Amino acid sequence: MTLIPFTLFSLILISTLSIPNLVHCKTLKRDVKALNEIKASLGWRVVYAWVGDDPCGDGDLPPWSGVTCSTMGDYRVVTELEVYAVSIVGPFPTAVTSLLDLTRLDLHNNKLTGPIPPQIGRLKHLKILNLRWNKLQDAIPPEIGELKSLTHLHLSFNNFKGEIPRELANLPDLRYLYLHENRLTGRIPPELGTIQNLRHLDVGNNHLVGTIRELIRIDGCFPALRNLYLNNNYFTGGIPAQLANLSSLEILYMSYNKMSGVIPSGVAHIPKLTYLYLDHNQFSGRIPDPFYKHPFLKEMYIEGNAFRTGVKPIGFHKMLEVSDSDFLV
Repeated sequence: MTLIPFTLFSLILISTLSIPNLVHCKTLKRDVKALNEIKASLGWRVVYAWVGDDPCGDGDLPPWSGVTCSTMGDYRVVTELEVYAVSIVGPFPTAVTSLLDLTRLDLHNNKLTGPIPPQIGRLKHLKILNLRWNKLQDAIPPEIGELKSLTHLHLSFNNFKGEIPRELANLPDLRYLYLHENRLTGRIPPELGTIQNLRHLDVGNNHLVGTIRELIRIDGCFPALRNLYLNNNYFTGGIPAQLANLSSLEILYMSYNKMSGVIPSGVAHIPKLTYLYLDHNQFSGRIPDPFYKHPFLKEMYIEGNAFRTGVKPIGFHKMLEVSDSDFLV
């Protein structure tokens, strides 16, 4: 007889203790408002899975597809928004910039148009910003340089124009910077070389000008850079011997530019250089012998230049395919 009251008392106590969690662990109104505004205004195909008013779920309903929430104090906040490859049409949703606790924003492979709003600089906790494969336009906003926690920036395959903002050099933790396949003009800011953790820089297929000498003019620049893609632009000048100071380089892609001069032998001493693309420029002379003795160099593309007769490339002429997932670490 004594077990029943004890059990009932235990159940009542557990229920009572659980009530504050249910009451207080609500989704922050700011985030609820922002995501419902997006849901109402854009007509995304994903909204069929966005059921209910609370993007983090309300107990009976699950969180909205592509929305990740975390508990902070007495509230839940939206920390990740991943809505990609669902044919979203329309301007970049400015309401996203009200989700102040976002660490990941992934809207890639949609049909977003117009500019990235300057309010993007409000997302101070953002680590990954992935907007590739859209139809975004205008200049890259310098306010992205205010996202001090950013490690991955994917803006490739859009219609961005104008110059690369030098404010991107203010991102101390940036590791991967993808700007290829746009309409960017001007010179690459040499200040990017001061980003100590930058591993991958891809500015291929734009309308950029300048020389490599200008890019690496800052002492000790690009200390961690592994992959440098400059292909399909309008770079001129030669390859400076100082390029050998980029000792972490593994891939150097300079194809389809207007570069000229001889290839300095010092570049062959970059210790882990694996792929070297020199093709379709105006280089002359011969390939220094150290390149043919390099322990890691697998492929060297040299066709479409003015090298001396008898110069032969290293490896096979095949397209190097690198998956995005290789860089999302």
